[in-house]
Amino acid sequence: MNIRLHNGLPIVTLTLTLHDLKIKLPNVLFDTGCAATIFDTDLLAPIGIQIDFIHGKAKRMYGVGGTSEVCYEQIIPHLKIEHVQLETFPVQLGSVQEPYGFDGILGIDFMMKAKSKVDFETMRIHYSE
Repeated sequence: MNIRLHNGLPIVTLTLTLHDLKIKLPNVLFDTGCAATIFDTDLLAPIGIQIDFIHGKAKRMYGVGGTSEVCYEQIIPHLKIEHVQLETFPVQLGSVQEPYGFDGILGIDFMMKAKSKVDFETMRIHYSE
């Protein structure tokens, strides 16, 4: 996966797959300082991902300056991010696009699960096979 810098921030394009439905998110922040992976709720609706108010749990996402947004953390069975199959991986859903300008934020939780290796010389991210 390629990294491009936009206003000094590392941005990636991701493909999410749920069952046979795919969506491409071209503006995802690759954030090693973020503990959790979060996606904008409205963007995932076309592949059938919606907030599950019964099984999910409300969380606060804190941004720069300590401001917070409410999001919902839930397990989305059989979600695939790029080539990484996630069976029991918690994903947060919330409003990311409007307040922050991103389709999502790829957090350290996913990077560790995917065994990511980042090469800032070539601006590429590699995943373990």
